[in-house]
Amino acid sequence: MRALALMAVLLLPGLLMAQGLDYRVQINAPGKLDTLLEQNLDLVRFRGNPRTDRDQLQRLVRAAPEQIRTLVATEGFYTPLVNVSMNDAATPVVTVEVQPGQPTLVGDVQIDLEGFESTSEKPFDKDALKAGWLLPKGAVFQQEAWETAKRSMLRAVVQTRYPRAQMTESEAVVDPENRVALLRLKLESGPEMRFGQLRIEGLRRYPESIVRNLNQIKPGDYYDEAALQSYQAKLQDTGYFSSVEVSADLSAVLGEQMEAAEAKNEGLPQPETMAPLPLLVRVIENKRKNASVGLGYSTNTGYRVSGAYDDLSIFGLKMKSALTLEQKKQTARGDFYFPTTADGYTDSFGAAVERKDIEGEITRTASIAGKRAWGTPLLERSISIEFLTESKTVDGLPSTVSRSLPLTYAVTWRKLDNLVFPTKGYVLNATLGGALLPILTDEKFIRSTARGIMYLPLGSKSTVILRAELGALASATKVGVPATYLFRAGGDNSVRGYGYQELGVKEGDATVGGRYLATASAEYQYWFRPTWGAAVFYDAGNAADSLGGIHPKSGYGVGARYKSPVGPINVDVAYGHAVRKARLHFSLGFTF
Repeated sequence: MRALALMAVLLLPGLLMAQGLDYRVQINAPGKLDTLLEQNLDLVRFRGNPRTDRDQLQRLVRAAPEQIRTLVATEGFYTPLVNVSMNDAATPVVTVEVQPGQPTLVGDVQIDLEGFESTSEKPFDKDALKAGWLLPKGAVFQQEAWETAKRSMLRAVVQTRYPRAQMTESEAVVDPENRVALLRLKLESGPEMRFGQLRIEGLRRYPESIVRNLNQIKPGDYYDEAALQSYQAKLQDTGYFSSVEVSADLSAVLGEQMEAAEAKNEGLPQPETMAPLPLLVRVIENKRKNASVGLGYSTNTGYRVSGAYDDLSIFGLKMKSALTLEQKKQTARGDFYFPTTADGYTDSFGAAVERKDIEGEITRTASIAGKRAWGTPLLERSISIEFLTESKTVDGLPSTVSRSLPLTYAVTWRKLDNLVFPTKGYVLNATLGGALLPILTDEKFIRSTARGIMYLPLGSKSTVILRAELGALASATKVGVPATYLFRAGGDNSVRGYGYQELGVKEGDATVGGRYLATASAEYQYWFRPTWGAAVFYDAGNAADSLGGIHPKSGYGVGARYKSPVGPINVDVAYGHAVRKARLHFSLGFTF
């Protein structure tokens, strides 16, 4: 027992020391200064440290005022009133009082631009560069804003024409008494650079035309980082490559750069331009053939089994094929794609067979089609021609067969802040087409659609999403027009609260497509975490054979949102007002 007691006496001081002195810190500072001090002050960081005793705490208290002044100065407050005190309680409380006073404002800004000479008729716009300075006179001088403004100006220069530009001098002179900061910086452009010839590395299986035809950069064009990124994105989207790197080969002019640097050091004139920069494309090719199988479930069409087979080089064409078996829809299709031409056109042709059993209407279709697409992600256009034959059975009645040869023009406009997770902007899509000639067509028709979605941010965490879709078909009669070209509503990306294509024209106990469509939706999203959010929404719409016959059906509900690596995942519970029941809806990505 005496040995145990002696051991306890010996170990107790060590245990107390291991725990350290327990103390609390109370910070009283306005605005975000409270958070700044909480996250950076040594008094807070050393709380719970086993080496902290009362003497160490007193040293931290004495050092705190100077550290506080340094920290709040980064937010533009150079003359704060700071008081740090500590009581004598067994668990000490350290109180930090900060009155920041008036912030220091930016005074005169002197920007010296050296070089920026051009051999072209279009000189570099120095005035525009200066006008884009992000920390103007009268703004609060903050260290982070100062560094951001310098990086932004340098970035604006090196992204185009002058990739070797450097900020050789930068100085901020702060006058605490007059609360003013005088800024001065000097930017040297270096030589103007242009692109040279295209050089490709890594091609083994596929022809060079795949890479060359997508290149919009011509020899002699100014260096432009945005053009490099655009070219790289186009190559990645082809599907031929697992990795793509597009760059200007600066190593090709390394010798000239060294000579220019030596000339500068000796006070000799420097060259205004250098040899063209080779445009270097490095690729790693995807394997030629790829097969995959998958299982899934859709709240629109039920359980799903799918298989796909792709071949990237069949007689110089890319082939993609897929077999998809769902409860309500079964599809088999194959498509062949020509390499994009030098003019930017992507041509394709394909064939498909499909069976659908939707709301008492069973259709079997077979089609062959050809398509030409062109444009950019901001403006996409296409024209297509399709021959389709369809067998339709409605509510157990004898089948009818129709065929059609429509020509369709489509255009899509995009203006979004992010193509995967948009929070601001819009997407518009419109189509116009029809089968106007009595060639392989049972009933002539004209068909037009318009769809739109708009994102309106409400602060940093909230977004309002507005969506609408319209459709119209004109023909002498519906008989002979394939059901594929008629309109229905309802489902995950239409009017939630109703089954997939549940809304349309009643024909006995079945629902079939109508000549006209109108749907609209309003949704409010709130992101309580960077990747997790919630939503409330209201949808309405219907399809009918006349404009006056469209009687909108409404659905409303709540949902969860998750930003996954492959796009937004949406899970909704919607109540269909007309059918008086709730449905679960699941979708991936935004509507189009």
